[in-house]
Amino acid sequence: MTGTTIESDEAPDSGFGAITGPRRDRLRQQLANLRALTVGDGIRYEVRTEHVVLHSEPHRELRRYGGLSSLLRAREIGRGPVLLIPPLAAPATCYDLGPAHSLVGHLLQTGRVPYVVDYGEIGRADRNMGFEDFIDDIVPQAIDRVLADFGGPAGTEVDVIAWSLGGTVSLLSLAAHPELPVRSITAVGTPLNYALVPPYPVVRTMTAPTKGRAITAVLKLLGGIPAPMVQLAYRATAWERELKKPWFILNNLGETETLARMEVVNRFQRTFPGYPGRLVEQMWERLIYRDELARGVVTLGNRSIDLTSIAVPIQLFGSHRDAIVPWRAAQHGVELFGSSPQVHFTTVETSHLGLIAGPDAVRETWPRIDGFLDALPAPTVS
Repeated sequence: MTGTTIESDEAPDSGFGAITGPRRDRLRQQLANLRALTVGDGIRYEVRTEHVVLHSEPHRELRRYGGLSSLLRAREIGRGPVLLIPPLAAPATCYDLGPAHSLVGHLLQTGRVPYVVDYGEIGRADRNMGFEDFIDDIVPQAIDRVLADFGGPAGTEVDVIAWSLGGTVSLLSLAAHPELPVRSITAVGTPLNYALVPPYPVVRTMTAPTKGRAITAVLKLLGGIPAPMVQLAYRATAWERELKKPWFILNNLGETETLARMEVVNRFQRTFPGYPGRLVEQMWERLIYRDELARGVVTLGNRSIDLTSIAVPIQLFGSHRDAIVPWRAAQHGVELFGSSPQVHFTTVETSHLGLIAGPDAVRETWPRIDGFLDALPAPTVS
């Protein structure tokens, strides 16, 4: 929707006869924007990139962006498919927030075919889902389905791109299943050392007398973390922004594009799903309290998953301005992935969401992803 912009030769007088020229037009625009944000349908309608749903199943919907012509073009120029893995407890729309904030749209423009696996809503009924459901089932299945749909010559592999905890899931999946046909992994804003993420070190110290069991007991009682709590926690990481939002709106009431960008973020925040119960217990016990992720070997059930054994090129991103994943927690991967043939780390000074979507991502993150993928060797065709 671009209908909130009112042309001066079409707008009614609205009682502004004494105000002429640009001042009158700006006042009308301010009132139109105020109406759109309060009693209207918003500054912009949500616009999604063209896509087709290939598989629609609970917690594993698979979407392909672009049509048949995009597939044919990618095969012709020798570019394999890209699978985007969403974070846990964040919607898959992070990769397609709108025309100006769409990583899938950008990938299509560069001749790649992006796919997204969507976990959908997570509620108390899903409390028995753990990391195993994602790394042993959902992600490997998505990779197989992507290759089956994409076609291409034998030897075609998938490039995986993931934001935040999606990077954790992607890296664990490949470490647990090194046979997966994955050419590379890009993890954007992924925490790889929870000892460097406030307030976890303090919480670990406080719960040491119970060996962390106090937190585990609370998580079991909750059966996971409900969506409203996740949404509130995400907003709390940018509490200054939330407090200043009314003043921000007033100061930018005539700036339609600025308000439209704010609206995109607000809509995104309102759609955060919850964390499944067993998975969040594993996160607390293994990744946070025992610090296994930082050490490189994560224990799930009766097996150990060695992340240091990952043998594909890895690209990592971090930011000193990220209020959720501190720069050092993301940069730890340079040390962690010693078996990878190459590990690249890029700093983009922006917010957590800004690393994957928004102006900073457009200017810095996305071009670096392009360069990383373009420099990788082509798959061996058999």
